[in-house]
Amino acid sequence: MAGDERKLVDRAKRGDAAAFGLLYQRHVDRVFAYIDFRVRDRALAEDLTQDVFLQAMRRLDQFEWRGGLAPWLMRIARNTVVDHWRRAGRRPERTQTRAEAGEMDGDETSLLERLAVTDEDAQFGEAEAASDRERLVRAAAQLTELQQRVLALRFAAGLSIQETAEVMERSEGAIKNLQHHAVRGLRRLLEEEASAQDGQARTDTT
Repeated sequence: MAGDERKLVDRAKRGDAAAFGLLYQRHVDRVFAYIDFRVRDRALAEDLTQDVFLQAMRRLDQFEWRGGLAPWLMRIARNTVVDHWRRAGRRPERTQTRAEAGEMDGDETSLLERLAVTDEDAQFGEAEAASDRERLVRAAAQLTELQQRVLALRFAAGLSIQETAEVMERSEGAIKNLQHHAVRGLRRLLEEEASAQDGQARTDTT
């Protein structure tokens, strides 16, 4: 798979439009899923996705193969989203403390890695199955910026831990910690919302 993709990239760099089209087909769904998760507007996500691939086509000669195209495309997608909000006049991304982001040094990091559960993909899937898309995205919007980004890359775009680490320029251990905190926070928010709705329903019937 990787070897085939590298050949397509080489052909696209030489101006082969068909090769670039195949790369587009291979990656467009995950790029769109990432952007849609981040902007929560499908029409806008479609426009920004096309912008990502236009940028990729223009800058493909700058791409250096490191095992796959996806991390490079996702960095472009991330910057495209940031640029959109900047043009729209939205406040810039807030800076989290390292504790908020789930990134700690030394023994604390090792402890978090040992305590982190290993089935977070399944946990997220359960949360998604138990909630409609609107509730899921609304809850995710309450997480920190870094937590939202790791969820978008891991679960919306389907990147591996290694690919996510490359996109976010962090260690794989830091990504695992971020994912752990993000999934735990997301499940807590969904449970709180469900509990509040249940309480309201009981009040309405009395």
